[in-house]
Amino acid sequence: MIKLEQLKLEGLTKINEATNSKTLQEVRVMYLGKKGPIQEVMKSMKELPVEERPAFGQEVNEVKQTLAEAIENKKIQIEEEEVNAKLEAEKIDITLEGIRPVIATLHPLTIVTQELEDLFIGLGYTIAEGPELTTDLYNFERANIPKDHPARDMQDTFYIDVENLLRTHTTAVQTLVLEENAPKLPVKLVCPGKVYRRDDDDATHSHQFQQMEALVVDENITLADLKGTLELMAKRMFGEEREIRFRPSFFPFTEPSVEVDVSCHMCGGKGCSTCKSTGWIEILGAGMVHPAVLEMAGYDATECSGFAFGVGIERIAMLKYGIDDIRHFYTNDVRFLKTFTRFE
Repeated sequence: MIKLEQLKLEGLTKINEATNSKTLQEVRVMYLGKKGPIQEVMKSMKELPVEERPAFGQEVNEVKQTLAEAIENKKIQIEEEEVNAKLEAEKIDITLEGIRPVIATLHPLTIVTQELEDLFIGLGYTIAEGPELTTDLYNFERANIPKDHPARDMQDTFYIDVENLLRTHTTAVQTLVLEENAPKLPVKLVCPGKVYRRDDDDATHSHQFQQMEALVVDENITLADLKGTLELMAKRMFGEEREIRFRPSFFPFTEPSVEVDVSCHMCGGKGCSTCKSTGWIEILGAGMVHPAVLEMAGYDATECSGFAFGVGIERIAMLKYGIDDIRHFYTNDVRFLKTFTRFE
């Protein structure tokens, strides 16, 4: 009996000293396991007189039950302490300011390109893309630019070899698509993309820039269709009060050809430093597709006609956002890029 009492006190002390679930489990095995000291004491029961054995067995069971209850209570206590410690470690101060995610903005050239694409897709046009490395055939000859034309001068074009070059305009995509679709009508497409010219970089020029050219070929297409399309584009890009005007010009792939001006969005046509006091700003070149271009692509110029125009994306972006230097588009200044959002 004395040995049992000692084991009970020792067990209760160790249970009370346990600080985690692992230690408590070791105490359980030590005192209540099959090889524990209480089980060893039980083996001495056979040495007791028969009349003392029931009382001894009852005492052993009471010790076991006391230790088991103490272990269970200690287990609950340890689990609560562990949960509270975990909660304390993971506690969040909801009064602290959160971390704001960095949300990127679209590049201004991307914004303008997407706005133009959305406009023309809504008018039934398709988006056509082509290789930036093209051939003399599609970049020049199919655009009605003969061998002796100044545009072929090495000062204007990046030639890879005699036949291959970096496209100088996205007309190279138009002539290719025309040939692939001939003689199907109608053809309505816009061709956005990078173009390259041998030019000195300054505030208004770059050796690499972006264009979007448009082409429409169908029966009975007139200059009035071109003007209506450009008026809609000018109003969408610069405001509903904008007006346009045509001035005679010359391009090898169109006849007649025109330069297109839009009324100044800064002064409303009254005259300011932006429009050089003229009230107008030149934005693009356009015209009716030259019959020779249609014939070379496989169309009958007596049965159909078309118009084409090309606009510089940087030009539109500079006018739209009041940017004074084209080089800002390519310097990757995050402060500059963060000032632009797409206006729906």
